[in-house]
Formats: sequence, structure tokens, C-alpha cells
Amino acid sequence: MSSNNLDMLYRRVIMDHYKKPRNRGVLEEGNLTINMNNPTCGDRIQLTMKVDDGIVTDVKYEGEGCSISMSSASMMTQAIKGKKIEDALKLAEIFSNMMQGKEYDEDLDLGDIEALQGVAKFPARIKCATLAWKAMEKGLKQE
Repeated sequence: MSSNNLDMLYRRVIMDHYKKPRNRGVLEEGNLTINMNNPTCGDRIQLTMKVDDGIVTDVKYEGEGCSISMSSASMMTQAIKGKKIEDALKLAEIFSNMMQGKEYDEDLDLGDIEALQGVAKFPARIKCATLAWKAMEKGLKQE
């Protein structure tokens, strides 16, 4: 697939998550709540997670922000639901490396998250893409 077609596909995936967010809302029975914001652009997120026996059994987010931050939050919640804490944190590390243009195991199936790899070309947008992931890391490291 050409680079241009791949970029268009990735844009469609990002916009799909933005227009039809997954796991948006507040988890009333969650046992972790993390609020974070990006003061440089105004993005903000509230992440609620339910963690039982070291597994993220449910996760939801609320917030306001650009298409990249909100799409990334939607993708992240899908990716970590049902995962062990250590696996969710490992995924956050892989995502962070991808955003910084660092080496990561490209054989891993990151699903829709791969659509965000182009953000690494735009340093000002990296904080948008990583906001939800930083909130998740903060919450799970407290757990």
C-alpha cells in the first residue's frame, strides 16, 4: 500500500474513533479515577478504571480535546480492557516509544493504535496522543 493510501486509512481510523468513541463515559463502579490535562492546548481527560485482581476489567473516559487526543483515548481504552496491569503498562511503553520515533517491536499487532504512528512527525501533537496513556499509567502505578 502506498504511503499516501496508508495515511488516508490512518486518518479514517482516527476520525472513526473521534466521531464514534468507544468506552466514553464515566465508570460509576470504577476504583481508580485520574484527571489530567494538557495546558498547552487545553485537552483534558478523566479516566475511570475498574481493576480487579491485577486486571483492568473496565475503563471509560470523559474529556474534551482535539481529534487526536480523544481518538487516542478511545483506542487506549479498547486496548487495555481485560489486560493485566503489567501488560497495559507495557503497551503504554510501546506506545510512548512509537510516539517518540524510538524502536519498538513492529511485529506486535497494535490494532487501531497503529493509526497514530504518524503523529510522531508532529512534535506539538505528541502530547495530545499520549494524554490518555499518561493518565492510565499514573492510575495503574498507584494501584
